[in-house]
Amino acid sequence: MTDRDAATLAGPIAFDALGAEAAPEQVIAGVREVAAEGVAIRLFGPARDYRGAFDDLDAVELIDCVDRIDNEADPIAAVRAQPDASIVRAAADLAAARSIALASPGSTGATLAAALGAVGRMPSVKRPALAVQLPVPGAKRPVLMLDVGANTELRAQHLIQFAYMGAAFYAAVLGNPNPRVALLCNGSEAKKGTPEVVEAHTALAPATLLDFVGNVEGRDLFGGVADVVVCDGFTGNITLKTIEGTAAALSAAIRRAARSNPFSALGGALLKPALGGLRREVDPDTTGGAILLGLRGVVVVGHGSAGRGGIAAMIRLAERSARQRSVEGTSELLTAAGVSRAAIRRDRQRGGDQGVAASGSMSPNRRTLRFGD
Repeated sequence: MTDRDAATLAGPIAFDALGAEAAPEQVIAGVREVAAEGVAIRLFGPARDYRGAFDDLDAVELIDCVDRIDNEADPIAAVRAQPDASIVRAAADLAAARSIALASPGSTGATLAAALGAVGRMPSVKRPALAVQLPVPGAKRPVLMLDVGANTELRAQHLIQFAYMGAAFYAAVLGNPNPRVALLCNGSEAKKGTPEVVEAHTALAPATLLDFVGNVEGRDLFGGVADVVVCDGFTGNITLKTIEGTAAALSAAIRRAARSNPFSALGGALLKPALGGLRREVDPDTTGGAILLGLRGVVVVGHGSAGRGGIAAMIRLAERSARQRSVEGTSELLTAAGVSRAAIRRDRQRGGDQGVAASGSMSPNRRTLRFGD
């Protein structure tokens, strides 16, 4: 990326402060942390909670919002009925190009609905996907898994697009120009899985613009087999929640064992520095949350319970994704691979959905996926 490109992309991040459960104290701390790094923020939240909190910072602008959409509300209906809600106004801010990205620790459904309504899908994308970074102990980079909740049912063509969308994001934002991509499945064999997974595997196997490594089972998610793991949102969400629940149960069991007797307590004290480092390494707050791929703009959804570090991380992720042109990179790769919406439509006209798997529009030469700087 040239200095001119970077200057063009420089701009504030729209932040939905009303989505945070720990507001306003943790929001103030997290926003001040990234503002000190030079990131500009347009904060959508109640003026009464934040008045005076950023008076000494030119990088933070407060937009008064008192209406919020709760997690229990129907996302689409709420977005339509509450035009003054903080997430709706933040999404409109991104659509109007007053900000370069959006970050929200609020309802995932409301964020997706507001972003789709205001920003819209990329012209080349059939379905957006929710992608999450899974920290891997001892590894330099996380595993990117998508979809983890935006779509419960998918066709093969959606999984194929997700593979390229995940690869483009990983190359642009996570620093690996040629990530290994796999389909999450109940077996490593090409014929295992649902008909949609089998068809997607058939289409991706000969791909030349993608390092497709085949199927990966759940037990191998953290085994260094793949960098990007693709699945439908139903499977992905259950997998993600299982990982989170298992990690919480294991952590509680270790604490109980360490306190079970004096000798265990002594061992626990000796291991505390190492375990503390491991805990920080796998803390989901460090990744910045999930990102909605396939939209015309950058949208990050963080954890509602995020503290100072998590709020700062989600704003950093949004800023970096915009600066590294992840949206433009995704569009370029989908078009080059011949799996954009237009290409899929042409294939269907020629011979039905199977034309996607048989498409010969991919370049015969593998290339690395370099977007941004």
